[in-house]
Amino acid sequence: MCKYEIKDASLYEEGDKRIEWVKRYMKVLSLYGDMYEKEQPFKGLRIAMSIHLEAKTAYLALVLKRLGAEVAVTGSNPLSTQDVIAAALVRRGVSVFALHGADGETYERHLNMALDINPHIIIDDGGDLVSLVHTKRRELLPNIIGACEETTTGILRLKSMENEGALEFPVVAVNNAKCKNMFDNRYGTGQSVLDGIMRATNLVIAGKTFVVAGYGWCGRGLAQRAKGLGARVIVTEIDPVKAIEANMDGFDVMPMDSAAPLGDIFVTVTGCSNVITSKHFAMMKDGVLLANAGHFDVEVSVRDLKKDAVESYEARNNVTTYVMKDSRRLNLLAEGRLVNLAAGDGHPAEIMDMSFAIQLAGALMISKKGKDLENKVITVPEEVDMDVARVKLASMGISIDTLTEEQEKYLSSWN
Repeated sequence: MCKYEIKDASLYEEGDKRIEWVKRYMKVLSLYGDMYEKEQPFKGLRIAMSIHLEAKTAYLALVLKRLGAEVAVTGSNPLSTQDVIAAALVRRGVSVFALHGADGETYERHLNMALDINPHIIIDDGGDLVSLVHTKRRELLPNIIGACEETTTGILRLKSMENEGALEFPVVAVNNAKCKNMFDNRYGTGQSVLDGIMRATNLVIAGKTFVVAGYGWCGRGLAQRAKGLGARVIVTEIDPVKAIEANMDGFDVMPMDSAAPLGDIFVTVTGCSNVITSKHFAMMKDGVLLANAGHFDVEVSVRDLKKDAVESYEARNNVTTYVMKDSRRLNLLAEGRLVNLAAGDGHPAEIMDMSFAIQLAGALMISKKGKDLENKVITVPEEVDMDVARVKLASMGISIDTLTEEQEKYLSSWN
């Protein structure tokens, strides 16, 4: 019997439909499930997951269960949790502890409830489970073989732990795999952020000045997609190399202080805190849209926004309007949390197919080799990336060239 704390177990029908829909488009993950089902590689293992709880995540959890694991799932962001998906997972025998809109205390309780299964493997998105185990749940450490981390923000936290000698088990850096960051971060974020903004506001992108804070893979994808929809794009950056790249990609590059008076839409994708603060709010136009696509809700300073405003109200679902002293209205989307998941359904299924295939491969690596790995952030092996890419191409009906023996000899010869 699975355990759960969710909104309503009777909501499963809509959740089932959403899971079955994405399953049709997640052919790589399905194929890996077929390949390993007979082997049952996770038999006897318990896996705790903290990932945005929507349909694609649900399908990953079901594949892990299909391969023998006992799985407990919680969300990695209260606003991205979909209650219908939670209900559908419970009906299919997965323990779920998550509520849409949960407050901070409830969110942490659910993290702990997922960890109560005493996991062997952790699958994390942002590092909350791993952090909790290293601080308040250290009694679980002896049983944990290792973990996998989904996102850039989580990798930053884990690298800090590794550098301080605080990381007590190996963690596979799923985010750093090519089949994850080059597609999930770029094409997934680029499309899903704009989807979330348009759903929340019902406003046009074309003709507006669109400010992208950060030009990593996520920022690149977002800037390109905003440009494709007809926006004038400004990029803000702290990395001089990325700033040159943004300039040569055709975007205006300037500090946020200079961009603040110009922008109509602002989206932060930096992984840092206090990217947009009081001094920027004071310079902004009436009616701007403020959104965040970094993992945590610290990039747009909601605290400063609340402090500076004389009034706030819900203008639309996922839109809070803050009225400033001079009557300007600044519109914050999704409470400053991940706009693509809080106001939308997250990345497209075909994109998450590759990301979650890498997650599955990472979990398999931990289950087989974790006890022999150092307590470090582990790079996904090149052959895993290439295998996922080959399977993805095959699922798309695309074939590519291969090197001849003569070509391989040429490329490997120094003369």
